[in-house]
Amino acid sequence: MTQRVTFIHTSDFQWGMQRWFLEGEAQARFSAARLAAVERLGELATRTGAQFIVAAGDVFEHNSLTRQTTGRANEVLAGLPVPVYLLPGNHDPLVADSIFRTATAENVYVLGDSVPQEVADGVELVGAPLLTKYVNRDLVAEALQGLEPTENIRIAVGHGQVSSRTSTPSPAEIDLAQVEQAVRSGSIDYLALGDTHSTQNLSATGAVWFSGSPEVTDFHGLETDNGERDSGNALVVTIEKDGTGPATVTVEKHHVGKWRFDAVSAELDSLEDVESFLSQLRAYENKDRTVIKYGLTGTLSLTAQRALESGLDELTDIFAALYPRERLMDLVTEPDPDELDNLGLTGFAASALEELVEDMSAGDLEARDATNLLFRLTAKGA
Repeated sequence: MTQRVTFIHTSDFQWGMQRWFLEGEAQARFSAARLAAVERLGELATRTGAQFIVAAGDVFEHNSLTRQTTGRANEVLAGLPVPVYLLPGNHDPLVADSIFRTATAENVYVLGDSVPQEVADGVELVGAPLLTKYVNRDLVAEALQGLEPTENIRIAVGHGQVSSRTSTPSPAEIDLAQVEQAVRSGSIDYLALGDTHSTQNLSATGAVWFSGSPEVTDFHGLETDNGERDSGNALVVTIEKDGTGPATVTVEKHHVGKWRFDAVSAELDSLEDVESFLSQLRAYENKDRTVIKYGLTGTLSLTAQRALESGLDELTDIFAALYPRERLMDLVTEPDPDELDNLGLTGFAASALEELVEDMSAGDLEARDATNLLFRLTAKGA
């Protein structure tokens, strides 16, 4: 007899997350977006025929949140059209005061132990929950221990990093080789993982995945392609098993997130470079839900520096956040001789400008600001 199931694999909602670079209403909109992303999981379940949703840990940012945050979270979970199974992770472990103990929705189930749980006819879930914030052993290995091959479809749910992806081994790392052996033997058919916020296939079997967070949480470095490269997704997983061999697993990635966090770097050595950088920023769509942090290097004339400051000032309030990465800022202002000559300064003002330029060339930021101010005032005829 062939068994078949379709479900949604997600993780790391981290409801209650605060981002220091989001001010005022931007933080409120970001929090609302994290709730809305999970509502879209319900729409995705309806569209794809998914029978349930599995959230592989870190549903909440931590176990001590406001009543408003938990109340709104419960409303979203209660509104999902299919059952949802929540695994406690390292941010929200199942401790005595766990936030999961306040879950009130009838369609919400907490995977609080590793006993196989039948969630549909011929379909089982096996959780590897975190019962403390910090662990010193492989919880997935413990959950798999003693499981025999089964004709049922069996889905394991874990939270943490895998041994093959970290340079410094830890006792808590998940032994990927052991998981793959369990998949090949039929003891489990899929491992739904959380913790990493980008979507990743971890295994040659195609049956071990990080779903990633359904809404972005951290920056993607555009020039280096590092950081959070592929977040804002959910996985629609279909498993078929006829008892004659390993199950057939099909995983489809669906983008559900709306926000974007980018880390941008640029070398600016001319007015043309400045205009190109500003054009790059202006080209972003949906700026109200886009966060940009930038690192700039190079040497600019006073005219180019003024154009950069003016452009950034124009854009800062349009983006959800737009700010410099101070440790990566190495932008020097060096006036062109023509710029200084054209100011037409004489006497004390000319002497002061000469001193400011010398100090500015030595890296004095206050001298740079004073020179720019003097340049702007003179250019306006003040």
